[in-house]
Amino acid sequence: MVEANRFGQQLFLANLRHARVGQHRGTRRKRTKPPITSPAPTFEAFDHRQLTLFPAFRNLANGAIHGFPAPAEPKMAAFLNQFLIEHARDHGWSLTTTKRTRRGLAIALGLQDTPGAPLLATDLVNLQSIGITSLRLQEVCAAAGLLDDDRESAVDRWFETTVSELPKQIRTELERWYTIMLKGSNTPPRSKPRSETTTRLYLRWSLPALQTWAAAGRTSLREITPEEVRDVLPEAGNPRARMGQGLRCLFRVLKGHRLLFLNPIDRIRTGTHETLLPMPLASAALRDAINSVDPARAALTAIVAFHGLRSGQLRTLQLTDIHDGRLHLGKRTIPLAQPVQDRLFLWLAYREQRWPSTRNPHIFISRRTALDSAPVGVQWITTSMGMTAQRAREDRILNELHASGGDLRRICDMFGLSIAGASRYSTVLPHSGLQRG
Repeated sequence: MVEANRFGQQLFLANLRHARVGQHRGTRRKRTKPPITSPAPTFEAFDHRQLTLFPAFRNLANGAIHGFPAPAEPKMAAFLNQFLIEHARDHGWSLTTTKRTRRGLAIALGLQDTPGAPLLATDLVNLQSIGITSLRLQEVCAAAGLLDDDRESAVDRWFETTVSELPKQIRTELERWYTIMLKGSNTPPRSKPRSETTTRLYLRWSLPALQTWAAAGRTSLREITPEEVRDVLPEAGNPRARMGQGLRCLFRVLKGHRLLFLNPIDRIRTGTHETLLPMPLASAALRDAINSVDPARAALTAIVAFHGLRSGQLRTLQLTDIHDGRLHLGKRTIPLAQPVQDRLFLWLAYREQRWPSTRNPHIFISRRTALDSAPVGVQWITTSMGMTAQRAREDRILNELHASGGDLRRICDMFGLSIAGASRYSTVLPHSGLQRG
């Protein structure tokens, strides 16, 4: 002590240093930094593509074992990753679906021939060989504006396969007709595009005649005469009407665009399609469907059996269309029957339990459409009901027609029919034996 105090003591004012509340002595308080909010990444796709020297086969199975290259364009990868997360949150995707889609997206970006260019749909489809579903990948890329759909359409593949065995000149003429049907024509004679279904039907109905003429040595439709058309047409009935309708459309379009000198079927009568009479359903089949333990089948069948909705109306029904016990269908307001309300309640409860996070606004959804906002397909409606919606609708209209004593105006107002459509049902009215038994 003597040695320590040899030069004196430094005096201090007492109690100048205080420990902060909730903090031990000798420790410093950590300063909280404000959270760093980085702006959402943006990306503009390149407008060029790197040409390949020769097409090479990618062994994706080998990549699944040894790994895939990392994305060569980090900005594009960051943008799509952030967009995918937001898209998955907005559409109620599960964590598993989101993780699988992110993995597939990273693989697709690493395999690009031109990093930074929109992803090719064919490259995304090829990922299915290693167990990655391309549907969600295409959905995200399309929503982000980074999808180049280079796939050949199904109708184009069908057309090429269908006409592949016909002579070259006939194929050329059919290709011209096919293009005008699907895309329309801006030059006289102008025409609007027709649907793929209509184009398929007309070509399918005309195909037997085309094959017969090709087997007889005809190499161009310009060589066909009215006598050859009469020889190839069936005698009567729907087969004659269908082939005549298909050939009439084919020759009329080609003649109008000056690919033919004359229309060989112009003055040949082929008749009209025979109208099938609506028939009632068996009561047992309808009762089993309405009382089914499957909530989708019971709800769908009940709506059609009580209110006669079409399949297209069932597909597009939304959650906001039903309130206060009424169905608001366009300009029509339909008071829902109590059995329909009960089955709709069971379906909506099942829907909420099965897909609690879905953002699809439609009443009826499936395992596939629960992750997006698209309506279900017609095939899903038919499979779920175990019958076509049209059959159940016809049964309901026939029942109402017999109950009202043939009041056509009543069924027009109740089911949205035209007078011409309602008259089709009136032909069945005199046959009392066609009532549902």
